[in-house]
Amino acid sequence: MRAWIGGLGLAALVLTTGPALAHPHVWVTAREGVIFDGQGRIAAIRGAWVFDDMYSAFATQGLGKDGQLATKEDLAPLAKTNVDSLAEFDFFTFAKLSGAKVEFGAPTDYSLEERPDKLIVLTFTLPLKEPTNPGKAFTFQVYDPTYFVAFSLDDKLPVELVGAPKGCSASVLGADPLDATATQKLSEAFFANLSPGSDFGMKLASRIFVACP
Repeated sequence: MRAWIGGLGLAALVLTTGPALAHPHVWVTAREGVIFDGQGRIAAIRGAWVFDDMYSAFATQGLGKDGQLATKEDLAPLAKTNVDSLAEFDFFTFAKLSGAKVEFGAPTDYSLEERPDKLIVLTFTLPLKEPTNPGKAFTFQVYDPTYFVAFSLDDKLPVELVGAPKGCSASVLGADPLDATATQKLSEAFFANLSPGSDFGMKLASRIFVACP
């Protein structure tokens, strides 16, 4: 995790804020695009992740000229570092078809950009290793299993179908909130003791369903 986080300067951010900072440490608002090929198969998922203001400020510190926004060229080295490091975490993107795990290939067309509101956006395309007909059973979630990074889907446009055949649709099922007992157990010690195979973040993640005739 820290290899990816360090690429955007967050490790230093955590150190400067000290123990008052509790999980999660980073907030991301995600907009996901499901890209279809000419044969009506799902070929890729394209993420556009908007980072919170504190994270964004740290990532762009010292970049840009004369008060201007940081350019894609300024942020290109950070984009590569982060996309390369995200491979270790399956790009925080987990898909299934009829209950079986969907495998992804290497990401393409990635970039970091600073918006006029000073928030940074990481975009990248994650191709499926084998394009697939979604039928009625293609689902995916975007989450950090350890909840170091908290993902939420964009309120206005959480998912978009690109090039989808007629009749295809997407829906979002929100996660169930934690009950009072589970919430009381949350602490930095709790998160520090999560095993590498933890699925805690999955419990808090919305699920996207894609269905086609």
